Amino acid sequence: MELTSKQRAQLRSMANTIDTILTVGKDGITENLVAQCRDALEARELVKGKVLENSEYDARTACEELCRRVPAEPVQVIGSKFVLYRPSHRKDKKDKIVLVRPKQGNRA
Repeated sequence: MELTSKQRAQLRSMANTIDTILTVGKDGITENLVAQCRDALEARELVKGKVLENSEYDARTACEELCRRVPAEPVQVIGSKFVLYRPSHRKDKKDKIVLVRPKQGNRA
């Protein structure tokens, strides 16, 4: 799913109110971190992570790697923090994020 600029702006705004739950440390992106990211995205759809100073990754690289392995869409990377989005596949999820839809034939 490719996000439009309006959808990214909507998700960035929502990300301001969420806590950082993923941490990339000196061990980098482990299978455990990938599993934690998948679970968090399934439960919340929008997650924020950070990269510690002692990590071999920078935030952009960590974001790209997690997006590739989970899979998810990058929303924002600022400094040592990043935000990922993926719609949940859970049918019982009541608080799904509803994104603005672009007008037909109009890409933002």
